[in-house]
Amino acid sequence: MVQVRERPALRHGLGTGRRTVWVLAVAAVLCQVPYPLVSGPRRDVLTVVGVVVFCLASLAAAALRHGVRGPSALFVVAGLGGLAVEAVGVRTGFPFGSYHYTGSLGPSVAGVPMVVPLAWVMMAWPALEAGRVLAEGRRRAGTRPARVRTAVAGGWALASWDVFLDPQMIDAGHWVWSDPRPALPGVEGVPLTNFVGWVAVSVVMVAAVDVATGRSARRASGKSGSGGPALMLYLWTYASSVLACLVFFGRPQVALVGGALMGLVAVPLAVRMAGAAGGRG
Repeated sequence: MVQVRERPALRHGLGTGRRTVWVLAVAAVLCQVPYPLVSGPRRDVLTVVGVVVFCLASLAAAALRHGVRGPSALFVVAGLGGLAVEAVGVRTGFPFGSYHYTGSLGPSVAGVPMVVPLAWVMMAWPALEAGRVLAEGRRRAGTRPARVRTAVAGGWALASWDVFLDPQMIDAGHWVWSDPRPALPGVEGVPLTNFVGWVAVSVVMVAAVDVATGRSARRASGKSGSGGPALMLYLWTYASSVLACLVFFGRPQVALVGGALMGLVAVPLAVRMAGAAGGRG
């Protein structure tokens, strides 16, 4: 059998790319650590900075997996698509419910703070990678059944994160719901329509990014390769959100409900990653 070796320059480039992604991923975590410990304008600034750094980490991870096609598809679908759906949302109430932003998150476009579409970008990629990991195994990647499973798992991974996000942002005064009833049980202040809308948008968004990026030569797995930083960020977001709601934000019910819903992806993902790490050892 003929073995094809990677050229040294290509190998060096991939190594540099992985280091860059990991540096950005760690920086994103470090930006989030002090969030519960500050308040007022400093917390608002930290919110924006944290989203920007996390967004850069996701774009870099997408580039590592798919080259230029990865961040391009992610920016267009999740960034511009997220902006479009939010702009429609604040004007019509569809598909999330009636709400408006308060102006505390900086400059806006079409009534939507510019940081908001960046937040869609930052979590859409980890959610997609998590969906790919949980969908793989039964059928070859890229087949229609595999893509459907990826869209459903990844869409749920993205939508369930908002169970934590929305209460935090409401408490911080970044947006206001016109009528938050009926709410998801345990998540008072956020209408149930918001969660339903998030699930629908997230499944479509994850599916679109997955199709647009095409089949990658690098598999999405729990290994410390191309998917590792994004998967780490997803699990960090899950664990830190549960902890923050329990200890710092006085939202134990959100910790319970969000922990259960997001845990439907995060827990099996963590098990899969632990198994992959054990297999290497």
